[in-house]
Amino acid sequence: MAGDKWLVLVVRVPSGPSRHRVAVWRELRRVGALSLGQGAWAVPDVPGFAGGVARVGELAERGGGEVITLDAAERDGSRLVELFTAEREEEWAEFLADCGKFDAEIDKEIRIGKFTMAELEEEEQSLERLRRWHRDLKARDVFGAPSAVEAEQRLQHCAERLADYTEQVFQALHQM
Repeated sequence: MAGDKWLVLVVRVPSGPSRHRVAVWRELRRVGALSLGQGAWAVPDVPGFAGGVARVGELAERGGGEVITLDAAERDGSRLVELFTAEREEEWAEFLADCGKFDAEIDKEIRIGKFTMAELEEEEQSLERLRRWHRDLKARDVFGAPSAVEAEQRLQHCAERLADYTEQVFQALHQM
């Protein structure tokens, strides 16, 4: 099972220039690594994290640092799974909030009658951004955070709202 084995990354990068430490930190956050404190991070030992772990190592080396990777297993319970899933749950909550903003934006455009191709393209880009974000979150969420199902439904709702708005834009443009 994915929660049984972990990779613990001990990351050491010189303090200056800070861009290297920041790049490593951003990559760790992007892949969904769990901070254990003072340069120690954990990720589930599953194939989906291998590329991110390799990138972290490359970025650290580029900055004159190193990453020591340790195989680990939790002795008692599933605290790492709980912490990891809690972080995914926070990410899903942020995603759901952005779905709400997308919905509100479509409502506003309909309310003010802004049925232009430029606005439609902007909304299509917003939905595409949500789709990419959802795909990335889903790939990291190896233990299935509770909000993942709702996020899938909300993304589908956003797609349906955009399809409806698209229809309204084309109707408005073809009446001219």
